[in-house]
Amino acid sequence: MTQKSILITGCSSGIGYDAAHGLRAKGWRVFASCRKAEDCDRLRAEGFDSPLIDYRDHATLRSGLEEVLAATGGTLDALYNNGAYACPGAVEDLPVEALREIFETNVFGYHALNRMVIPVMRAQGHGRIINCSSVLGFVGLRWRGAYVATKFALEGLTDVLRVEMADTPIKIILIEPGPIAARIRQNAIPHFEKWIDWKNSARKDQYPELMKRLYEDTGPDRFQLPPKAVTAKIAHALSVPNPRPRYYVTFPTYLMGTLRRILPTRWLDAVILRV
Repeated sequence: MTQKSILITGCSSGIGYDAAHGLRAKGWRVFASCRKAEDCDRLRAEGFDSPLIDYRDHATLRSGLEEVLAATGGTLDALYNNGAYACPGAVEDLPVEALREIFETNVFGYHALNRMVIPVMRAQGHGRIINCSSVLGFVGLRWRGAYVATKFALEGLTDVLRVEMADTPIKIILIEPGPIAARIRQNAIPHFEKWIDWKNSARKDQYPELMKRLYEDTGPDRFQLPPKAVTAKIAHALSVPNPRPRYYVTFPTYLMGTLRRILPTRWLDAVILRV
């Protein structure tokens, strides 16, 4: 039997790194991509194929996929879009340029790579595309407007793609984690510092609350799970004949999914304001 192949983005740490190791242990040939050359070198030293892919640079999407297809003889069984980042701050303080930049990575990059992969999967007669969303893909929390906007957009785009692909052998899947032990908080700091002029904000007295959470390591969030919890859902979605359209991972995701279905919007807002 030919070894199945998967391309995973954002593998330098956290969810992507664990997924790469977990799926390789299950027999997959994993192409563990990163956006920095030094991270690709590190993963190659760990025995992975590691193409350089930066969602902001569409030339690397093409060259990275070409590298994968050259190694597999032109096939790819699965794609897991995982790389993303956050830009914390109040919505009224988000410059439009900050939103353009984060959408380029969190939405447009996913879309561009999916469009490149779909013809490959059509030609081979099968394939699975998994997009990593979030609990913040269907509920919005304070200070996270930029990230929430990208994940809401990703959910809508993925839902429509899934419906449109229903007449093909390509399965489209959403993974919706909640709090996972990863570096998203630390990685968000440069974007906050670049874009948010909090000292001149009408909410400057509220920003210390955000900055305490952003800059101080206060330990794991409540209900936080390790990245292997996400890997387990990915492995299931790849192995079953008919995967579910979306997979929740953590307790907050299950809880918010339920509350969003049963509560009026104002009641849900009241719950969110306590988070």
